[in-house]
Amino acid sequence: MQAGFSKNFKKQFGKLPKKIQDHFYRKLDIFIANPFHPVLNNHQLSGAMKNMKSINVTGDVRAIYEQVDKNKALFLIIGNHNNLYG
Repeated sequence: MQAGFSKNFKKQFGKLPKKIQDHFYRKLDIFIANPFHPVLNNHQLSGAMKNMKSINVTGDVRAIYEQVDKNKALFLIIGNHNNLYG
């Protein structure tokens, strides 16, 4: 799997603490090797985000992406659960 990052994602990511950024890089490595590894809790979203999917970065931080094609994902936003869905 290949991963791309939107301008908005990069901006949000840059504001995260280094510890969270490091967690994301570890989860991204897993995602690239196996997007549906159980530790990621990869799942389809609903409602206004129905065309997007989410993976867990930490207990509260999620990364939202869109499947561009079979082998490419575009990460759109990252943040804690309340900021993303609240």
